[in-house]
Amino acid sequence: MATVLFTGFPGFLGSELLPRVLARDAGLHARCLVQPKFAALARRRAEELTASNTGLAGRVELVEGDITVHGLGLPAGALDEVVEIFHLAALYDLSVPRHPAFRVNVDGTRNVLDAAAACPRLERLQYVSTCYVSGRRAGSVTERDLAHASGFHNHYEETKYEAERLVQERMRGGLPATIYRPSVVVGDSTTGETQKYDGPYTVIRWLLKQPWVAVMPVVGDTRAHTLNVVPRDFVVAAIAHLSAASASRGKVYQLADPSPPSIDRLLDLLADATGRRVLRIPLPLTVAKTAIDRVPGVFRVMGIPSAAVDYFVHPARYDTAQAQADLAGSGITVPPLESYVRRLVDFVQAHPDLPAAAMA
Repeated sequence: MATVLFTGFPGFLGSELLPRVLARDAGLHARCLVQPKFAALARRRAEELTASNTGLAGRVELVEGDITVHGLGLPAGALDEVVEIFHLAALYDLSVPRHPAFRVNVDGTRNVLDAAAACPRLERLQYVSTCYVSGRRAGSVTERDLAHASGFHNHYEETKYEAERLVQERMRGGLPATIYRPSVVVGDSTTGETQKYDGPYTVIRWLLKQPWVAVMPVVGDTRAHTLNVVPRDFVVAAIAHLSAASASRGKVYQLADPSPPSIDRLLDLLADATGRRVLRIPLPLTVAKTAIDRVPGVFRVMGIPSAAVDYFVHPARYDTAQAQADLAGSGITVPPLESYVRRLVDFVQAHPDLPAAAMA
């Protein structure tokens, strides 16, 4: 039976992408590589998926394994029927230490690539990277760009860069693959649903903690800098569509907002959605980060990690020409933030206890 191997289930993107991939062909079977510590959660998610879509019954198999192990911890013969691999598993954490980031993001990707090479029926590897492989690069970054010596803001960026470099190297050697680079992914644009509160959610939660006048420290030129966010449903729909297209083989897609809001505009939208009047307090970048890291109580009260502050003065803008061209006619486009920001805030208010930490 033709099998699709998934890593990253039951994660934020993988849980939604899996049923869309299986919907392509009733004969497809999914084998999800799951860390033992997430096995119970994965079973619940798989049961929820099959309960809401009876066509998935008997087609989702959970296999315990580990991408950091050569061979992925899979039993003999587990790759024989694999025709496609979706590699989503990674440490999505801006504050992650270097060693675990390399072990999961780089070594894990290398092991997945080796597994792909061992699949006799493989038609495609679908790899989820990130726009932020650009690191500290400034200006326009195209979907053809990767190599640079500009440095990185954190180990997450660095390790995702190294991992994508490995994938592109194998692609040049003949591996059939497609790479997807989302920008900052937030919740669903129709329901607001998310699995964790990081990125822009730290600002939303900080504003909601305060009365109707909310103090917000800001860094850099808030009129010039932008924050590029995209909702989960756009990213999932784009990957599902592009991964099924033969023309996408060998390409890199930046799944980002081609017209991201400025930080000023973002704060205006969040002010309106939270019902707050935001009082901006300009601070130098180094002062803001140092205060969070070293002044007792600042991080505990605000809940904004210092690693996130860099993205409010992010120097890159992401060209999405190839993604837009290959999504043309599909009806899949990035909705403007103003069309769904209130749903994000409503979800936070209705679900105040979700974690901020990534699955790891």
